[in-house]
Amino acid sequence: MAHRIAAAKIQLVVFDWAGTTVDHGCFAPVTPFVEALAHFGVTITLDEARAPMGLGKREHLRAILSMPRVAAEWRSKHGRDWTEQDLDRAYQEQFVPRQLASVREHSRLIPGLLDAVAWLREQGIKIGTSTGYFAEAAEIAYAEAAAQGYVPDCNVSPGDVPRGRPAPWMIYRNMEALGVYPPAAVLKLGDTVPDIEEGLAAGVWSAGVTHTGSDVGLSVEEFAALQPAERHNRVQRARARLIAAEAHEVINSVAELPELVARINARLMNGERP
Repeated sequence: MAHRIAAAKIQLVVFDWAGTTVDHGCFAPVTPFVEALAHFGVTITLDEARAPMGLGKREHLRAILSMPRVAAEWRSKHGRDWTEQDLDRAYQEQFVPRQLASVREHSRLIPGLLDAVAWLREQGIKIGTSTGYFAEAAEIAYAEAAAQGYVPDCNVSPGDVPRGRPAPWMIYRNMEALGVYPPAAVLKLGDTVPDIEEGLAAGVWSAGVTHTGSDVGLSVEEFAALQPAERHNRVQRARARLIAAEAHEVINSVAELPELVARINARLMNGERP
């Protein structure tokens, strides 16, 4: 009986960072990947840089290098396939310093976040986070967000757990630190497929955002300037990816969080579980 009562409503929301709560359009990781590989004579597109978004950054870089076209370009430039040593050099020497600078540059809170957080506080719902950022980049994101008034109860990055997304460990670490269980009392909110997979792996409610995320990939100003038809097409493509990943819910942005929590609470009261 206690187990059922504990899951009667959402008690914890675990937020992603870039594309969900900060950095509308998820720009911070993109240019560093492009520039890091350009140093080795390999050109990648912005779409290729974005494709693995949501993974830990080293695994993200591995995924880019493993793309057939990118791997073929590396082979053409260097006369051989890339190696783990190449990956290490590209990540440590080129990507990491660029990422740290980029996180500082792209740290603006997404519109509606502070109101949504205030609502969560009023409801007694705890706030956690998970991310693809490595520890040093994550600490910059935390500090920049705090300066704008966003201070979660718990922050977890991939280095804090055995493995990052899509494994569930960052969510479980949030649950443990904040004393929230069972998983049905937890909501994960993010903008990428690995975000959704992370939530599903943890057995929690897993929801996605479209307007502000990497799949749409536009700043506040760029998104507002879109023609209605193009805006609809971009959002529908992002929505389709999240639904195909089996997201329980998809919303436009974090500003719609109160309505999302209300819908999930109603599903819990009807006996549904993630």
